[in-house]
Amino acid sequence: MTPKPKLPTLAVVREDKVPPDARVPLTPRQTADLISKGYDVVVQSSGHRCFPDREYEALGVPVREDISGQEVFLGIKEVPIDRLIPGKTYCNFAHVAKFQPYNQKLLRALLDKNIRHIDYEYLTDERGRRLIAFGYWAGMVGAHNGVWAFGHRTGTLKLPRLKDLHDYAAAKKVYKALSLPPIKVVLTGTGRVGAGAARVLRDMGFRKVSPAEFLANPEGAVFTQLSVEDYVQHPGGKSVKRSHFYAHADEYRSRFGPYCAVADIFVNGIFWDGKAPAFFTAEDMKQADFRIKTIADVTCDIAPAASVPSTLRATTIADPVFGYQPRTGQEASPFQGDVVDVMSVDNLPSELPRDASKSFGETFVEKILPEFTNKESKILRRATITEGGHLGPSFKYLADFAAGLPQS
Repeated sequence: MTPKPKLPTLAVVREDKVPPDARVPLTPRQTADLISKGYDVVVQSSGHRCFPDREYEALGVPVREDISGQEVFLGIKEVPIDRLIPGKTYCNFAHVAKFQPYNQKLLRALLDKNIRHIDYEYLTDERGRRLIAFGYWAGMVGAHNGVWAFGHRTGTLKLPRLKDLHDYAAAKKVYKALSLPPIKVVLTGTGRVGAGAARVLRDMGFRKVSPAEFLANPEGAVFTQLSVEDYVQHPGGKSVKRSHFYAHADEYRSRFGPYCAVADIFVNGIFWDGKAPAFFTAEDMKQADFRIKTIADVTCDIAPAASVPSTLRATTIADPVFGYQPRTGQEASPFQGDVVDVMSVDNLPSELPRDASKSFGETFVEKILPEFTNKESKILRRATITEGGHLGPSFKYLADFAAGLPQS
């Protein structure tokens, strides 16, 4: 008989990055289920998880401070350098593979400490499609925050923050009692983020209309969801085909302008690769027909390298909105008549941590964890940024960055 492959020993690490993230890679129930299936799993004690230690302990999950005996460490955000244990396998979002200057020293540390680092963002199938992500929940929270911010600005609508509710089930009860004013929302993106945002808008009571109907300025609370075919055009008159756009995005121009003259709220949920055109320019925002007053930028690329020129910085869950003054191009106090409010929180799923964690853990257990018993796993190999003091096969381009050299 072929022996069963050895199961890796696992640890759910405490999120020590500041500010700490409340999400978890495995819920108490998911962790207990893995233990019942023969996995050795421990949870590092934490005072700020959305699932407190007692919920793990109530299901028989070991909770302790010392997790050094485990092999694979599961978390959400990057681990502070002084907390890294040499020779271990870490799985999290490390934010090192796009030359993020603030994490250049972290990448060096992962190499120097002989850490095998597997980044969730790069766990993909053979066609390059991501296998696990929080995008759906980011879209949900982004749409909610956009409507919340507009209501706060205008006084026409009162919503609690999602962070102050137990879960999305509680939010849906709030939505049922809403009486929406005639707000018009334009949403970009049809992937996970767009799907999550559209769900919240529908649950709130917004009516979805086609792009053409939206531009006709219909009555009531409505939203439209734009795909790439709706918001770009080719100067040569070619019809927009996604495959060509994704390969040659720099050839295209924005045709988002008409939506700026109709929408009150813009929820941006696209993936922007740096080559595609911005939706509009800072100069466009100065024009009298630019109607958008609230931008919920889920994408959160920071200007000038951004699809939205007013996203000057990322905001926080505690302070989610800043004002953008089109006249000067500078930040101002939010919720004033002459500014555009920008919601650019970069860890939106943390406002719905219990729901987002449950969904993430289900995907991890189903699609990712089995790969750890496959020594030839291409899925893990594609996502391995560092191993044994070297960069993974897909990340050799980071060599100069890892060496501490500045990037042009």
